Amino acid sequence: MQSCKGEQNSVSMKKHASTDKPRFELVDALRGTAIIMMFTFHFSFDLNYFGFIHTDFYHLPFWLNYRILIVSTFLFVSGISLYLAHHNGLQRQKYLRRLTVLLACAALVSLGSYLAFPHSMIFFGILHFIAAASILGLPFVRLYWTNLIVGIAIIVIGSQIQDSFFDQAPLQWIGLMTHKPITEDYVPLFPWFGVVLLGIFFARWATTAQHFPAFGQWRSDLAVVRGLRFAGRHSLLIYMLHQPLFIGCLYLVDLALSR
Repeated sequence: MQSCKGEQNSVSMKKHASTDKPRFELVDALRGTAIIMMFTFHFSFDLNYFGFIHTDFYHLPFWLNYRILIVSTFLFVSGISLYLAHHNGLQRQKYLRRLTVLLACAALVSLGSYLAFPHSMIFFGILHFIAAASILGLPFVRLYWTNLIVGIAIIVIGSQIQDSFFDQAPLQWIGLMTHKPITEDYVPLFPWFGVVLLGIFFARWATTAQHFPAFGQWRSDLAVVRGLRFAGRHSLLIYMLHQPLFIGCLYLVDLALSR
């Protein structure tokens, strides 16, 4: 009887292991690369805030384009991850748990930004957007070429069309405004949801058509790549902790130098 139970447990463990989704190391590394770029952007922003450097993050093309690159990378990978997680069916419990954590973190970001920048708090930043895109993107997971077409259309519309109707506070999360709202981080539905759809399209193209076999098979044991993969796997935690750490350290340095 004990032997039979042991065999049953062994079979159960094998079945459970076989149903676990494999990690796509290239996706983790790409997300980790976006984390490193975000570090350099935010640390430079904090240096400017404390007066250690002097630059214009709101108008200089370098900083504006660098932010676009960082956000685009995060959201493209977000679309890839949404497809990989749910293309075989919605994992309801996992999905709701992740969405709850995202919404809680987004609320903390809004609260923290209000305390630090009461006149330019973050009301729809990247975490708010990713939470919304996780809901809006679910129906698109089953689509293929439609995602490419609609994604490009959303990017073009969001980049080229503006109307004062969307300047109203309740509609600012959509985008299409005639001016950027006063906020420290703003990632509206247009054009950024188009980038998520391109990520969904790419993931399906890469995994089902075998156009890009390295997408799922790529491996590297280089220390720097292992670091990127680690950052990619823990991106949300790192995102929530890095700015308080940066600001805290720079505050102590500024306090020491001012004595």
